[in-house]
Amino acid sequence: MLLNTDTDMSNPEKEVTIYDIAKKLNISAATVSRGLMDHPSVNINTKQRVLEAAQSMGYRSNHLASNLRKKKSNIVGIIVGNLNSSFMSNVISGVEKVLSDAGYNLIISQSLDNIAKEVNIAQAMYNNRVDGLLVSLAYDTENADHFESFVKRGIPLVYFDRVWPHPQCPGIEIDNVKAAYEITEHLINQGCKRIAHVTAYKLSAVAADRFKGFKQALDDHNITFDEDLVLLTQLTLQAGREAAHTILAMPERPDGVFVTNDACAVACMQELKRHGIRIPEDIAFAGFNNDTEASIIEPNLTTVNYKGYDMGEVAAKILVNRLHNNKHHVAADNRLIQKSELIIRDSSLKKK
Repeated sequence: MLLNTDTDMSNPEKEVTIYDIAKKLNISAATVSRGLMDHPSVNINTKQRVLEAAQSMGYRSNHLASNLRKKKSNIVGIIVGNLNSSFMSNVISGVEKVLSDAGYNLIISQSLDNIAKEVNIAQAMYNNRVDGLLVSLAYDTENADHFESFVKRGIPLVYFDRVWPHPQCPGIEIDNVKAAYEITEHLINQGCKRIAHVTAYKLSAVAADRFKGFKQALDDHNITFDEDLVLLTQLTLQAGREAAHTILAMPERPDGVFVTNDACAVACMQELKRHGIRIPEDIAFAGFNNDTEASIIEPNLTTVNYKGYDMGEVAAKILVNRLHNNKHHVAADNRLIQKSELIIRDSSLKKK
């Protein structure tokens, strides 16, 4: 069935300009421009006529041209690895609240934990002249050269969660080494002596720190480190299921598993349970991030909690402060550590 429409999409209407409004009202284009900007030199009746004409004619303000004149867009960009976690949703909620109160709009983009996509997004954010940028790096980012254009132009950049150390760019994170140490030590205290660690196939700063904490806990408790128990994955749901099959195929299975994130941990647990593995009796489990699925899976998943909303608020406040005060150069020691806590649930409690 054909639908009749008023607008011919193959022949779109010409963009309405201030000159079209001026012609219709028989006033100067300069008066129209000032009226649209609520300039005090234009009387209230003329302003009203200008606004009504602009609305009826479908006029759209050219914000890009205005931004170029003002050298300010009132837009902040945020780049995250993935949007599919409650933690990151909470981060963005905290960021948006602070930026909205400060009069900034937020553009959100996800790299899907891919460095090539992250590079392209960074260039797009730069080309679109964002006033500032918040970044949580992709898992496979090995350097942050693609953000140097922001630093060189004095555009404030703040890292959060997955940070890159830079003397001019603050970073907000947790002590990942300490948190991973505590979660591994908890598994050891539950009697685990053969603990597998499921981590990123490329050890980013975050994954590397969690691996460091894991290995240090083993060393401190005189448990021999076994490279065969380190599973390098993409930390996705599918990667969790594949890790489960790797574990099932081991001649000597682990009695504990520590996964670098909750989503991968939950998928791994589900697949192992499907093959008759009892958790925690056969294998104790722990994840990281305290995502929603951690408290839904049975048994509930032991994990590390840190507040995404608070992290987002802190990151955004630092960025807004730098935007308002134009303080682009900060001290070299600009790493802010946020608190985290170990949340012990049934998935790891061999000793009840």
